[in-house]
Amino acid sequence: MAEIKLVPLHPDDRERFILDNQEAFNYGALEEFGLRDDHFEEDGEIISRKTIEQCIDGGNAYRIVCDGQKLGGVILKISGDHGELEILFVSPKAHSKGIGYAAWCEVERMFPQVKVWSTITPYFETRNIHFYVNRCGFHIVEYYNSRHPMSNEPDSGVDEQFPDGMFRFEKRIGES
Repeated sequence: MAEIKLVPLHPDDRERFILDNQEAFNYGALEEFGLRDDHFEEDGEIISRKTIEQCIDGGNAYRIVCDGQKLGGVILKISGDHGELEILFVSPKAHSKGIGYAAWCEVERMFPQVKVWSTITPYFETRNIHFYVNRCGFHIVEYYNSRHPMSNEPDSGVDEQFPDGMFRFEKRIGES
């Protein structure tokens, strides 16, 4: 496993963090759909600047650092024993090297009080689905789609952006 650190996001790095996040998300969409993708939240971006900024402002943002290189980021919301994984991204140049998994292990180590973690990902992000279920131990607990919208996210735009669906995952610490 890669030796990584989660370093709190410095204000001077905010812009680069947003751009790196967008690059990673776009890479996943292009890998799946090529140039025919229509799931962009804003001009040419799968995840908008506004969405990323709201996550940063409403949570705790960290840079994933390995050997002094910034290779990704993670944004979390912690409330007691519940944690939301808002965003986790790894630079496409560092995919398949254990960086994401090492970052997730570090998240769990840093927040031992969290007993239930949750996150969502679009239906087409097979790489993410594999990562959350097969590597990190999450379970798919809900499938948002036109027949089951994300009712707790009014006006989020997510239902319109991903009409074919989003998976919600949970990981319960201490349960097998």
